[in-house]
Amino acid sequence: MSEDPKDIRSLEEGPEGGESVDVGTGDLDCLDPVDCPDALPIIPLRNTVLFPMMVSPLLVNTERSRQLVDDVLVSEDRLMLAVAVKDSVVESPSAKDIYSVGTVLRVVKMLKFPDDSYRLLVQGVGRARIDHILQEEPFLKGEISLLEEELDSESVAMTALVRNLAQQFSELAAESPRLSDEFQHVAMNVEEPSRLADLVASNLDFDVAGKQALLEELNVEARLRRISDEVSRARDVVHVENEIREKVQSDMGKTQREYMLRQQLEAIRKELGETEEEGTEIQRLRDAIDAAKMPEDAHKQAARELDRIEQIPEASAEHGVIRTYLEWMTDLPWAVESEDKLDVNLAREILDEDHYDLVKVKDRIVEYIAVLSLKRDLKGPILCFTGPPGTGKTSLGHSIARSLGREFARISLGGVHDEAEIRGHRRTYVGAMPGRILQALRRTKTRNPVILLDEIDKVGSDQRGDPSSALLEVLDPEQNNTFSDHYLEVPFDLSKVLFIATANQVDPIPAPLLDRMEVIELPGYTAEEKCEIAKQYLIPRQLEENGLVDIKVEFPEESLFSLIHDYTREAGVRNLEREIGSVCRKLARKVAEDENDGPFSVSESLLSEFLGPIRFESELAEHVGAGVSVGLAWTPSGGDILFIEATSMAGKGRLKLTGSLGDVMRESVEAARSWLQSNAEKFQIDLASFQEQDIHLHVPAGAVPKDGPSAGVAMVTALTSLLTGRCAESFVAMTGEITLRGKVLPVGGIKEKVLAAKRSGITRVVLPERNRKDVEEIEADLLSGIEFNYVGTIDEALEYTLAETID
Repeated sequence: MSEDPKDIRSLEEGPEGGESVDVGTGDLDCLDPVDCPDALPIIPLRNTVLFPMMVSPLLVNTERSRQLVDDVLVSEDRLMLAVAVKDSVVESPSAKDIYSVGTVLRVVKMLKFPDDSYRLLVQGVGRARIDHILQEEPFLKGEISLLEEELDSESVAMTALVRNLAQQFSELAAESPRLSDEFQHVAMNVEEPSRLADLVASNLDFDVAGKQALLEELNVEARLRRISDEVSRARDVVHVENEIREKVQSDMGKTQREYMLRQQLEAIRKELGETEEEGTEIQRLRDAIDAAKMPEDAHKQAARELDRIEQIPEASAEHGVIRTYLEWMTDLPWAVESEDKLDVNLAREILDEDHYDLVKVKDRIVEYIAVLSLKRDLKGPILCFTGPPGTGKTSLGHSIARSLGREFARISLGGVHDEAEIRGHRRTYVGAMPGRILQALRRTKTRNPVILLDEIDKVGSDQRGDPSSALLEVLDPEQNNTFSDHYLEVPFDLSKVLFIATANQVDPIPAPLLDRMEVIELPGYTAEEKCEIAKQYLIPRQLEENGLVDIKVEFPEESLFSLIHDYTREAGVRNLEREIGSVCRKLARKVAEDENDGPFSVSESLLSEFLGPIRFESELAEHVGAGVSVGLAWTPSGGDILFIEATSMAGKGRLKLTGSLGDVMRESVEAARSWLQSNAEKFQIDLASFQEQDIHLHVPAGAVPKDGPSAGVAMVTALTSLLTGRCAESFVAMTGEITLRGKVLPVGGIKEKVLAAKRSGITRVVLPERNRKDVEEIEADLLSGIEFNYVGTIDEALEYTLAETID
């Protein structure tokens, strides 16, 4: 059954095609009391509750309901019981799906329609309770009993409640657009408390359960109080709705008025010839959006924001926010690319012109250009240059961009802690703007520039997010074609960008981020390389910056090597350029004061005059005695030799370590001593000496922190020399990690260590066998004068590092 009361036209008029059947009495407001039979048909109602004495329309459109109506119409009293359904989704309600209290209805008029549906006009007669269900088919029928109301019509409270409710409902009808104005007069003319309560309840807008509770409330005074509270609440809701409606209408009226005035003002300006630009600001933005050739999603977003800005006054803050957003959208290079120079030979010339050596880096760039010339849609690789400061990592970015003919942008990431620096801020924030990636693209005005991410190893993280995690999408060629910036809210293609990152160390870079990059190491320059760099790049640049271009200034090689060894200690050339600049400034002062136009030759004595006494003294190899060995160390400023000194004294077998040694280096000493003690018989060492003597091992330059496992071979050589009395070979240096099994493991920094050995006068170097390949990569002219011994065990190493005879 599906019966719902509807707002319909007067049933006396009848819709076209309907057959009217008059079954009622003449006066609906003056029904005589009826004798209700003990059993009545029950019609379930969805989404509504009917009240006694109320006249309501009722639509009947199911076969089950039509049979019920037909049965009612043939009866003498034409009565039935209307009961609300508990759950409106039930298709065919049964006895368990309906409430137990309903309203006895009398059918007053009926209309039949061609689709076999009935439309009834019914009036409530009284409240009744279902005592027992007699049948469920073909329709519900049950035994009922009329309910008597509790009414004290003489009480003062009842009179006050009736007057108050009538007044409240009359005012609600006047204020609410959903209630007819007729209710203002009807409510004031109803004197019966129960009928007034039912009249108001039937016209209030609340759910079926609430109306059912009022129908079941037999105490009239309690029912009036509850309905009065509902009317008060309804009036509050109507007041709020009216205020909102008035405000909206006022705002819309103001906006429309401003729009019309603005249109009229524009027309007046055109008539006066005062308009110099074509179109309004909106039209200019629309033209810019069309010219930007955005992808479909971005174009839809820009067009949507443009439609919004047309409806917002210029004085509004939102107008400025949207205009700034659209300007960013139109300024980004969605489809603008610079044309690549795909000449491999030209690229090699440019790279050689800007940088000395760096063969691996140059080869990688030339390879990229060669592949790009064959496959034009090649995605940009992610290169990461790592190495000490001053080795030319940042300047390489400029050279790469110049060799490709692309625009260049540098983004400094040192100290960045906010994820929004990469992804931008959402537009809900004041002063929001895109991240640094899109800002760089806006500056370069192309979608395929070279972007240098400088100091990527110094990115931090805090409560504002982790920028390195945001870089994962930027630096992934498989993902960055749909890079999402929080400000734009639409994807941007970064796959054409050639990203280059720089870092001093690889360790601080998160592993997922490092995995997305191709790491190319710039280990540092040798003294010979620094000398050539100074001749070709640093000296000419400093002469120009200090106004000495027209004056002949010569830097002999001896002076350059003195500058490199005695006044700087670094892997790069930054401090070397500073010292050269200092010398040039002193020469410029000399020219200005003495009016001496040169020529000048910067000798070593002149360096001492200009720069003062030497600042760094390099260790030099020398003949060493028992208990002393020469190790090789790598430092951020290059390689150096390291003396390991060991001595013994009477004691209890304790081991004392000094020289600012790190944990790993201390563990190397322990490993060396343990191996030597376990092999004491082989070297004819008395085991009692390990229990009766204390050993003190010291590494000079105690103020300089030292760590790492590469001094293991030098440690075991020093201890063996001490306990056997055999001196270490003169002018022999060594490096390598050792194990308790007597293995010698490979170490890093071989090139720097070998060059340090050569610089210090070492003639023979002992290296791990697995480091042979590293030596083969060093230029042959740098290895002249040095003999190499490759070892795989400690025994082999000691054969090369210790003299045959006891000193």
